[in-house]
Amino acid sequence: MQLKYLTGYPEQVLNEVRSAIAAETLGQFLLKKYPDTHEIKTNKALYAYVMDLKNQYLRQSSPLSKVVYDDKLDVLHQALGLHSYVSRVQGSKLKAKNEMRIGSVFKTAPLQFLNMIVVHELAHLKEKDHNKAFYMLCTHMEPNYHQLEFDVRVYLTYLDSFGELY
Repeated sequence: MQLKYLTGYPEQVLNEVRSAIAAETLGQFLLKKYPDTHEIKTNKALYAYVMDLKNQYLRQSSPLSKVVYDDKLDVLHQALGLHSYVSRVQGSKLKAKNEMRIGSVFKTAPLQFLNMIVVHELAHLKEKDHNKAFYMLCTHMEPNYHQLEFDVRVYLTYLDSFGELY
């Protein structure tokens, strides 16, 4: 079985996930570890949540002009969130604005998963590449970042195999 969200993980880990899928216990594992979803369902609530995190950890970074859930983000190509710069002409000036789009799959996910993807996208305000400094910033904002990233990948694998969990 191809585990597209877990490529690069050790074979032992992949075999454990395959076994949980075959035994249909992967959902129970996720529900036990993350029993609840969050209430951040609207773009307005998402913007407020992101801005709270940004103001707590990245006060000096560029402002965000837009934060939305995006139904069009292609989870298959591992785009769970997207941080982009949009250039707009205002009069005779060219203005660049930061936008953040979060995959709509996170509307019904546990708060920890939403937090992980928001932290990831916020880190891109300071670090463009996925380098050591980027991951250090992610773990500064979310100490459990790496475990959450793995668990999000397991969650996506579950969704791919069985459909909705929550």
